[in-house]
Amino acid sequence: MEERIQKIMARAGVASRRASEKLIEQGLVTVNGQRATLGMKADPDKDLIEVKGERISAKERLVYIALNKPRGVISAAKSPDPRPTVLDLVDHVGRLYPVGRLDIESEGLILLTNDGAMAQHLTHPRYGHEKEYTVLVAQRPDDKQLTAWRNGVVLEDGYRTKPVKVWITGTKGKGAWLKVILKEGRKRQIREMGKLTGLPIVKITRTRIASLRLGNLKPRQWRHLTPDEISELKK
Repeated sequence: MEERIQKIMARAGVASRRASEKLIEQGLVTVNGQRATLGMKADPDKDLIEVKGERISAKERLVYIALNKPRGVISAAKSPDPRPTVLDLVDHVGRLYPVGRLDIESEGLILLTNDGAMAQHLTHPRYGHEKEYTVLVAQRPDDKQLTAWRNGVVLEDGYRTKPVKVWITGTKGKGAWLKVILKEGRKRQIREMGKLTGLPIVKITRTRIASLRLGNLKPRQWRHLTPDEISELKK
């Protein structure tokens, strides 16, 4: 099927669509040996498309992006809600899916990828991949409350959460900072556990998904994963 050349280039990972247009304008792109022009279309399965003399593949390049989702942003590819989604924050042309969703009030690490196999492996409960969070609660928990989290809390729908690793890492006023590690991802699980055990949640930041860490990314910042990070996640 014929498509605009800049769209084919962006999907193949050559450059963003806008940057691909500049390459075309500079005369660095050819189709079947002829210089390409803006607006030209081609069929990537039939036509020879070259950029600076190198052939580009019609196959979609696998993309892996780490994003620090801020509050007020929806962890979905599309949403009827008018507020921005995580895809609105990254400069990428083509489909991407969020791995490890966060509710709109929470922030922290989101993995965006078009690698369906990896996304399935990281999100399916049977694999038990860890997700690590820094959580601020409004009051300092006692041993009974922490024990309840560690043993599992019965949510309002009757589901008992799996055991959670949790410990206090610091204090803030009357509240406390917790480190929380889950092996499941029930909707708003941490907030529900806090509500049911008398520990109102003030802030949630996810800092790790399996082996991938948030690192120094600030809210709204994103980066491509390194080859080593991709390899480690695929293990």
